[in-house]
Amino acid sequence: MKCAIVPVTAYQQNCSILVCEATKKAAVVDPGGDLEKIEDALKQLDVELEKVFLTHGHMDHCAIADDVRKKYGVIIEGPHEADRFWIDKLPEWCAMSGFPHADAFESDRWLVEGDTVQFGNQTLQVRHCPGHTPGHVVFFHPEVKVAIVGDVLFQGSIGRTDFPMGNHDDLLTSIREKLWPLGDDVSFIPGHGPTSTFGQERQSNPFVADTRFG
Repeated sequence: MKCAIVPVTAYQQNCSILVCEATKKAAVVDPGGDLEKIEDALKQLDVELEKVFLTHGHMDHCAIADDVRKKYGVIIEGPHEADRFWIDKLPEWCAMSGFPHADAFESDRWLVEGDTVQFGNQTLQVRHCPGHTPGHVVFFHPEVKVAIVGDVLFQGSIGRTDFPMGNHDDLLTSIREKLWPLGDDVSFIPGHGPTSTFGQERQSNPFVADTRFG
């Protein structure tokens, strides 16, 4: 499996295109906007889109998920149903933020801890990691040792928890109990900004470095 990152929207959100090199099937993770950029990337990669995966319900991560579903005839998997209220209120959030309008939609499959998602010959594990939002999930590929973590963790930072239903303590617990055990050598794609590894963040991230917790 290989990953291509397509920054989308004014928020420069990392929309990821996951490619199964054996089958040339693909999954798009967190299509928040700029459909034409995603379309161009799929054409350049010469792949067939099979699934849409969502880490959480914030507009910059899911606003055009339904557009992608309808255009390509695929299904949407994720996030956890605890984020349904975010998706149900997409039109209001977009209007309040000056974000391009998006309609509410229903996921084809809400995910829970321990689920897996598949595309092509690839299988990713699902970790429920609340804190940034209550229904945030992370996708982990154990063979490739890569995780798509949305807005849970960033290089040198962590997700905001001042949004409705955010919880700082839950976020720290999610990172330390759900992500760190996956391994220091795991690379991760955050929702914004550059990639990093869990090991690097355990050493130097001022919010969740091991030294902060004794």
